[in-house]
Amino acid sequence: MNYNLLEGKKGIIFGALDPNSIAWKVAQRAHQEGAKIILTNAPIALRMGTINELAKECNCEVIGADATSIPDLENLFNKSSEIFGGKIDFVLHSIGMSPNVRKNKHYTSLDYEYYHKTIDISSMSLHKVLQVAQKLDAINEWGSVVALTYIAAQRVFPDYNDMADAKSMLESIARSYGYHYGKAKKVRINTISQSPTKTTAGSGVKGFDGFFNYADMMSPLGNASSEACADYCITLFSDLTRMVTMQNLFHDGGFSFTGVSQEVMDKFLEQ
Repeated sequence: MNYNLLEGKKGIIFGALDPNSIAWKVAQRAHQEGAKIILTNAPIALRMGTINELAKECNCEVIGADATSIPDLENLFNKSSEIFGGKIDFVLHSIGMSPNVRKNKHYTSLDYEYYHKTIDISSMSLHKVLQVAQKLDAINEWGSVVALTYIAAQRVFPDYNDMADAKSMLESIARSYGYHYGKAKKVRINTISQSPTKTTAGSGVKGFDGFFNYADMMSPLGNASSEACADYCITLFSDLTRMVTMQNLFHDGGFSFTGVSQEVMDKFLEQ
């Protein structure tokens, strides 16, 4: 069901790679709710994915941009302003990648060049996006920026590796920049801590199926789907959440506040 929550709004969505991406679902929902959008991803991701199919579906343009590159981000925001004929209203930051995870480096034996890339791509990129947007005055007052995170920022999930550090930094940037951008332009910035989700990136984490099944068994509502996460993003882009900022919002079926579920207890009792 559509509610026209984003009628007249314009936004940029980072990170749609393929139909498994949460960003892909967010783009579809934003379009359905009346928004005009621009899709962006790193040039290599544009070559690997099928983003042009999404662009056709959403009747929008694709602008390649490396989110770790200030010149690329300046070009992205300037071109978006030209296309839209003005400022934007929302941004989705759905970016994360760890070379250490891809190369199966254990957390106690990280390659520090890879570690730097993890932080730059997965968290510092949010600061760069916000800094460029503010300097160009690219976001309307009461605009909304949402970044996707995971509870490994607060709790230890051994195989999540240096991505846990990156997510911690991502959430801190959202809080700190949320204060400054809120004071300056009433722009609100939040993170959504999503359930384990079967995306292309998520499925690359060692032991992901175990993560997924455990969280589903622990959560009273079960794991939140990518479609449900997209719905939540839409509410945060809308005017209904104007006073919500600097928050890390758990969207995980109750996993984050469940000590133990009966289903998990039953597994132990079976032994």
